[in-house]
Amino acid sequence: MDPQPERPASSISLSAYLRLVRHNRNFRRLWLAQIVSEIGDWFYTLAIYSLLLQLTGRAGSVALALVLQVLPQTFIGPAAGVINDRVRRKQVMIIADVARMVIVFAMLLVRSRSTVWMVYPLLLLETLMAAFFEPARSAVIPNIAAREDVILANTLSSATWSVNLLIGASVGGVVAALLGRDAVFVLNALSFLASAVFIQGMSFDEPHAESAMPLRARDALDFSPVVEGIRYVHRDRRLPAAMFAKAGELMIGPSWVLFTVMGHQYFHVRVHGIDPQRGAMLGMSLLLGARGIGAIIGPLFSARWAGQSDRRLRLGILLGYLAIGTGYLGLGMAPNVWVACGWIVLAHCGGSTVWVFSTTLLQLNTEDRFRGRVFSADLGFSMLTIAIGAYVCGVFLDWGVSASVVASATGLILILPATLWAWAMRAGKTAAFAARTAE
Repeated sequence: MDPQPERPASSISLSAYLRLVRHNRNFRRLWLAQIVSEIGDWFYTLAIYSLLLQLTGRAGSVALALVLQVLPQTFIGPAAGVINDRVRRKQVMIIADVARMVIVFAMLLVRSRSTVWMVYPLLLLETLMAAFFEPARSAVIPNIAAREDVILANTLSSATWSVNLLIGASVGGVVAALLGRDAVFVLNALSFLASAVFIQGMSFDEPHAESAMPLRARDALDFSPVVEGIRYVHRDRRLPAAMFAKAGELMIGPSWVLFTVMGHQYFHVRVHGIDPQRGAMLGMSLLLGARGIGAIIGPLFSARWAGQSDRRLRLGILLGYLAIGTGYLGLGMAPNVWVACGWIVLAHCGGSTVWVFSTTLLQLNTEDRFRGRVFSADLGFSMLTIAIGAYVCGVFLDWGVSASVVASATGLILILPATLWAWAMRAGKTAAFAARTAE
C-alpha cells in the first residue's frame, strides 16, 4: 500500500458510501467502533467541562482540562508513532480502548470540590491512550480500503464524527440535565468496551508489522526511527505542508472554552422547570450541535468536488481556512444563540474540510511503514496548537476580556495559516514546474 500515481476516485455519492459500508467488513466494524465511542465522548466532554466550571467557577479550569486532553499527545507522539509502525495497529487500538474504559469509570470517584483534582490526572491518562489509538485508526484506512475509496472512507469518518458531535452534544446535554453526570460517565466507559469488541472482529493484513523487528524495552531509548521518519517527510515535498495543516486550525482550542463560557454567560436556554445551571448546559449543547452540523456539511460537499485531485484537495484547505476565519469573526458579533449557531456552522464547514483533505493527502502519499510516525506527528502538531489556543483563550477570559472579543480575534488570527498555506501551494507549483523543466 505504498503511494501510487493518481487515479480516478470512486463516485462520491450516497450509493458509494452505502457500498463501502455494506461490502467492506473491516471498514464497517471500524466505523461502528467510531460511532459508539465518539457519541460517548461527546456526552462525557459536556459533563466534564460543566463539572469543572461549576466546582471551580473559572474558565481557566476548562482550559486546563482541554490542555490535558490534547497537549500530552504532542510529547508522546514520537513514541506512539514508533510503536504503531512496529506492532499491529489493531492490537494498539484494542488496548487503548480497554484502558480508556477503566479510566472513565474512575471519573465516578469525583464527587465534590475536594476531589475535583482527580479529573486532571485521569484526563492525562486518557489522552495518552488516545495518542496511540488515533494514529493507528488513521494509518489502517489504506490497509482496509481500496486507494480509490480512501477519500470516501475519510469523508464518511468525518461526517460520522460530526453527526456524533451533533447527537452527543444535543442528547448529552439532555441526559446530563435529566439523569446526572454519573450516567454520562458510565455510558462513555461502556462505549469504549463496545469499540474494542468491534475492532477485535476486524481481519486485515498489516505489512509493517510482518516485516518489523520485535519491539524490545531498550527501543524506548532508540530515537533513530523518529529521525528516519523526519528524513522521510523532508524528502517528499508533498508531505510537510499537509502534516501541519491541522495545526493551522487555530480555532479548535479556543472553541471549547468559548462555547462553554458563551453557553453559560450569553446563550443559556430558559426552559420552565430547568434551573439556570442546566439551561446553560443546553445552551452549550446548541453551540456544539451547530459545530457538528457544519462539520457534516463541509466535507460531504467539498469531497464531491475535490475527489482525489491533489490540486483541488490543496485549494480546498485554503478555502477552509478562510471559512473558519469568517465564521469566528461573525460569532463574535452574534446577537443571539441562533445567529451564533449559523456562524459556527460556516466556520466548521471549513474546519472539517481542512481536516479531511489533509488526512487524505497524507494517506495517499505516505508509505505504510511510515504511516504511524507521520500520523502521530500530524496529530501531535495539531494537539500542540489546540492546547496553546485553549490556554491563551482561558487566560484572556479570566483577565476579563469578553468571549465575543476573543471569538472575533480568533477569526482574525486565521489569516496567518491561510497565508502560509497559500505560500506553500505556490512553492509547490514552482517546484513541480522546475522538476518538469529539468526533465
